[in-house]
Amino acid sequence: MDEAIRKTILALLDEHRIMTVATLRPDGWPQATTVGYVNDGLTLYFLCGPDSQKAANLAADDRVSLTIDHDTSDLMAISGLSMAAHAHLVTDRAEAEKVLALLPQKYPEQGPLPFPMPTPDDVRIFRLTPTVISVLDYSRGFGHTDLVTC
Repeated sequence: MDEAIRKTILALLDEHRIMTVATLRPDGWPQATTVGYVNDGLTLYFLCGPDSQKAANLAADDRVSLTIDHDTSDLMAISGLSMAAHAHLVTDRAEAEKVLALLPQKYPEQGPLPFPMPTPDDVRIFRLTPTVISVLDYSRGFGHTDLVTC
């Protein structure tokens, strides 16, 4: 991967906090859901409930598509990422605790929560490993994308 595009991807990951992740339901229909995320380089993590539809979908098929972007009133300022990735349930306690420790760093302005932070036992944590990343940047032309394989 070209270093300039890698820096662009990392900058977009660092400046955002939510993504839309699409999984496949048992009936074959995609299910898109907005979730918060943290990242360690190009590896993304998100949490969901142990009994959630996302967790059930990912237990059957680890493929996801995701988007990370923001709203803008300037059409030519549209930018963001879309990715194809594989989701893996984090089972290593140390990795899970590392992910949970990253969450407050993504939300530095957040005051105390009205409830305790979840523990690895309370949630499912998924690690997303990208296989293809599309970098969208309309400032370089309408619909301009750079496609990167990982």
